[in-house]
Amino acid sequence: MSDRNGATAARDQVLAEIRVGQQFVCVTHEHPDGDALGSLVAMHRILTALGKDSVMLMAADEFPLPYEYRFFDLEGLSTVPPDDIDERTIVFLDCGNIDRNPLSVVKGADAHILNIDHHHDNTRFGTVDLVDAEASCTAEIVWDLMRRLGVEVEPEVADALYVGLVTDTGKFMYENTGPRAHQMAAELIAAGVDVHGIYRRLYEDMPYAKLELLARALQHVERFDDGALTFTRLTRDDFRLAGAEESYSEGIIDHLRSVEGTKVAALAGELVSDAGSGRKKVSLRSTDGEVDVSAIARAGGGGGHRQAAGFSTQLTDEELTRFLREQVAAQLGVRS
Repeated sequence: MSDRNGATAARDQVLAEIRVGQQFVCVTHEHPDGDALGSLVAMHRILTALGKDSVMLMAADEFPLPYEYRFFDLEGLSTVPPDDIDERTIVFLDCGNIDRNPLSVVKGADAHILNIDHHHDNTRFGTVDLVDAEASCTAEIVWDLMRRLGVEVEPEVADALYVGLVTDTGKFMYENTGPRAHQMAAELIAAGVDVHGIYRRLYEDMPYAKLELLARALQHVERFDDGALTFTRLTRDDFRLAGAEESYSEGIIDHLRSVEGTKVAALAGELVSDAGSGRKKVSLRSTDGEVDVSAIARAGGGGGHRQAAGFSTQLTDEELTRFLREQVAAQLGVRS
């Protein structure tokens, strides 16, 4: 990893902290995706391999995980903070903002935090902030740390890191895919990753209810401003009638993103797990980089990457589409 965005100095600090530290707790953001989970599992196992006392921590209401991630071995995971958490170094992984962790893991101003992330809008909330926006994924940063710590990659770690890599690069199709991502993939495959097996777990063996949900989402598609914004929604009834879990909406936005002329694709899904609140989870994708969707997400109270971001809102569909159209138009320099 070159000295980009000050990452080299921060990396060396993190390596020193890991070498001398003895007790750690690893956390990630709410509703974890493949990179969050892969980085979490890999870092925990790396620390354990070094003889450290490590605990993974996730909120109980994150379970069951989305079906495609249920193969992860979560040995060493707790759903409640350990009693001695104030004595542990807290390792945040793939978490751009400390508020995106639903558990109150930071107690007092003396909390010692290693913030390891690749989101360009990370708020730098750590004692040490290893934030490399040029890394393809947080798993890439964890992979780099593992190699520098001299930890031999075991199959479970290789699988976890590969999941983080393949999901955050969109199967190596997104613009964040560079030579280093392919180098990482090659090393992990050489270490024993079953590429076909991982692919099937992530992208095949799809529950039929997910197909039903996709069909409902496609029925709701709307296009605005000559197709610059392609938008769809999913209601609580859509989830219920499809027999679908909330996580089944993942991947639907990619169908919208691929439509000719689209600058921004947006999916607004009512939160099934938050009945009666009217809250929606809004996912955003930019197709060619002309629009920075992370800026739109921040304006809505969320965040993310330039080409993939999201936020939660209680706006009606009409209010939401108006907001999105205005935000897209402002960046494109046109009137909505």
